[in-house]
Amino acid sequence: MSVPTKRAASPIESFKPSKMSTQQATIVTAPPASAGLLIKRLNPAAQLPTRGSALAAGYDMYAAVEKVVPARGKALVSTGISIAVPEGTYGRVAPRSGLASKFSIHTGAGVVDADYRGEVFVLLFNLGDADFKGEYRLCVEGHRIRAGMAVEDAFGNVAVGDRIAQLILERIVTPDVVEVDDLDATARGSGGFGSTGGFTAAVAGGPAVMPSSVNPTGATEDMTTIVQDGANVV
Repeated sequence: MSVPTKRAASPIESFKPSKMSTQQATIVTAPPASAGLLIKRLNPAAQLPTRGSALAAGYDMYAAVEKVVPARGKALVSTGISIAVPEGTYGRVAPRSGLASKFSIHTGAGVVDADYRGEVFVLLFNLGDADFKGEYRLCVEGHRIRAGMAVEDAFGNVAVGDRIAQLILERIVTPDVVEVDDLDATARGSGGFGSTGGFTAAVAGGPAVMPSSVNPTGATEDMTTIVQDGANVV
């Protein structure tokens, strides 16, 4: 008497859903900031930051709105994006060399923290005597000049898509703040403005020589004037 063989179950018949398989899968829509420089468009006109060359340090940032930067004034320009920089870094919004050298346009307040998720704006300062209304596009960005446009019309507002600044990622350390009774002594001590460039080095432990053009506070007359004028001193 033959014994009937048992038919092997098909993959579908043998599948028994587990507790985990009946649960809805979690969809990850926001990768961690360490994955790279993450960009979210907030404005359809916004452009993603780009690098001008393979070894460029900064990412060019683009205007998402039209804006005029008044002479000796400032303007806050929207980029239409929010960003998440890699952990352990911050984004520094720096000026573009072309705008600085040709049009006296500089940037200010340019720190983007790693946990900031709002829109990135660029604060532009116009140190020139004329309103800044964008680059001379006939020469710099000729593709923006429409057929039949008069030369005098080549000057417009800071236009959507104009490069207005550059974003540089810099590594940082954030140690805990520790209050102490005193700090270790150094050769420089409390020397501030002008101390490293305005004093000759002490020889064989002797006293430093103070040039006649330097006042007792360690600042030269020119440096004092710069500070009074309100310029940033680095």
